[in-house]
Amino acid sequence: MTAPRFAIMGSGGVGGYFGACLARAGADVTFVARGAHLQAMQQDGLGIEAPDGSTEHHRVRATDDPGVIGHVDFVLFSVKLWDTMTAGAACKPLLASDTAVVSLQNGVNAERDLSAVLGPQHVMGGVTEIFATIAAPGLIQRRSPFARLRFGETDKRRTPRAEKLAAALAVPGIDVEHSPDIELALWEKFLLLVGVSALTALTRQPISVVREDPDTRALLVQVMTEVYEVGRARGIAFDDGIVQTRLGFIDQMHADARASMAHDLAAGRRLELPWLSGAVIDMGEEAGVPTPANWFVNAALKHSADGVPTR
Repeated sequence: MTAPRFAIMGSGGVGGYFGACLARAGADVTFVARGAHLQAMQQDGLGIEAPDGSTEHHRVRATDDPGVIGHVDFVLFSVKLWDTMTAGAACKPLLASDTAVVSLQNGVNAERDLSAVLGPQHVMGGVTEIFATIAAPGLIQRRSPFARLRFGETDKRRTPRAEKLAAALAVPGIDVEHSPDIELALWEKFLLLVGVSALTALTRQPISVVREDPDTRALLVQVMTEVYEVGRARGIAFDDGIVQTRLGFIDQMHADARASMAHDLAAGRRLELPWLSGAVIDMGEEAGVPTPANWFVNAALKHSADGVPTR
């Protein structure tokens, strides 16, 4: 069997980390990046800083033009949600007849949007559990002790390409799972992510402060409970105890953990708010489910959603 070729579309914390693990294991990987991050990767390679502070550097191939890569077997797609349509269109030169574009994005609508651009036959769903950011150009900092990646076909089939991807991702540094129901897995992460993003951004505090204060903990639970209720109204087969299960996971997070939206807010960058709490509000209105906590989150943060200069 020929070893699969990978392109990494979006080489930030998520794409950079998982792509680096593949490259370290000898896979055929090309990163798509831009700006200072791209220049650093081309000149000095890509560094991965582990939670203990140790750093490994890897020589990698990187470009800002997907058209020079040629056809690949898999695209790990991890751009910010507002770039989905543009970056999705840029993937077209990478596609052979059976190429899969695996969305590793936040939210629960990215697969739908990618399918509209590329065709549903080219789209797989993916879920990551990792806290990683670009600490400096050419350097990815991983804060979490875990780095999990779940994926699956959107129609739940176990296809040959999915089996091929599972084998290719089984490398050191990646805890991989071929999910039998990727839509449910996406919503389980969405429930967690909406809560952690909302509260660490609203409070400008790490998760330890949020979870230990009874008021912010109660708001966190309410935000996640609304996601649960909206998901159930849309036919998502959540376990009844999912909110408490996710809360237990939050209680085990590193004390300094903050969602990527909180980092973006602090840096004055654009926020994924419309695709997180904003999406919960929209889907709640469609389903007739009240979402007052997420409405509050959206109202409090919307004036920063397009990014503001830092002072």
